[in-house]
Amino acid sequence: MQLQADSPTAGSSHPKNKELPFTLQDLKAAIPPDCFEPSAGRSLAYFFLDVGLIAGFYAIAAYLDSWWFYPIFWLIQGTLFWSLFVVGHDCGHGSFSKSKRLNNLIGHLSHTPLLVPYHAWRISHRTHHANTGNIDTDESWYPVIESDYNQMLWYEKLVRFYLMLFAYPIYLFVRSPRREGSHFLPSSPLFRPSEKWDVITSTVCWVAFAGFLVFLTVQYGGLFFLKFYLVPYLIFVIWLDLVTFLHHTEDDIPWYRGDDWYFLKGALSTIDRDYGFINPIHHNIGTHVVHHIFLSIPHYHLLRANEAIKPVLGDYYRISKEPIWKAFWKSYLSCHFVPDSGSGVYYRSQFNPGYDVTVGEKDSQSR
Repeated sequence: MQLQADSPTAGSSHPKNKELPFTLQDLKAAIPPDCFEPSAGRSLAYFFLDVGLIAGFYAIAAYLDSWWFYPIFWLIQGTLFWSLFVVGHDCGHGSFSKSKRLNNLIGHLSHTPLLVPYHAWRISHRTHHANTGNIDTDESWYPVIESDYNQMLWYEKLVRFYLMLFAYPIYLFVRSPRREGSHFLPSSPLFRPSEKWDVITSTVCWVAFAGFLVFLTVQYGGLFFLKFYLVPYLIFVIWLDLVTFLHHTEDDIPWYRGDDWYFLKGALSTIDRDYGFINPIHHNIGTHVVHHIFLSIPHYHLLRANEAIKPVLGDYYRISKEPIWKAFWKSYLSCHFVPDSGSGVYYRSQFNPGYDVTVGEKDSQSR
């Protein structure tokens, strides 16, 4: 049985708090071995495809130079920026190729034009994958505890809960509420001393590209910058925040603390989403459960690996068939904070903090 998060039984029949009846080795054995093997040629083909499409649409927009076309161009180009980011995402996981140098080169070429410091992102994203589902140590879209939520300043709540689809650039500079650090400073608590030069390298690349954008703006004007970079960039940011938010934010996903958490248990605290015709465009990144269990699988093997582990996962596999914007709106309204204590806890809503939105009954201490 594959549990759908939008099914009526999702909150009551799912074996959330039991120990897992399978191991990481059981899941790995179910996946064809070639799914773990990256192909540098195939990965490069996706990279050049994305870059070629981006260049092509730039050429079309510049040739037409028409305001009727620009909204279409912005939507397409922002989506392609997001697709290119996903290619760099594979580089960060080492699933692009077996060559570390090639991974780092393509990672920088994919992320720097999107104003993402590749190595710094790679390192903080590694922390996220190593701690998924852990309230205290996860790095990406982790829940705020109720007492912290009540103490958050108005602008923190504004960015985290109301302007969340524009939050990523802010996260790069100042991290998240109640956590300090910058992706641009090697002294940040995000990084180890041994990672200093990686962080500096990515920061230098970021500054160089930002300087290039300033040069283009001075040379050709602010309207040029808005038409050809700023708006597509903002749409890319929306895609990045939307998809990553929905990967880990659902009222039926448990969050753990302390010794109750371990890697596989936490890795299952994510959910697959269906983006329709966008799925192949953004390299099936919505197939996220298997990615969190085995991050070394290249994106072009995710669908096959996912099908292989679903029989083993059984009811522990989460997928939502809800339309994306409906799923976002539901999580937007219902997922604001978790209790200060306990493990295997669930999001609560600021609009009705004592109400369990998952099962429709008052929360009990038995959880």
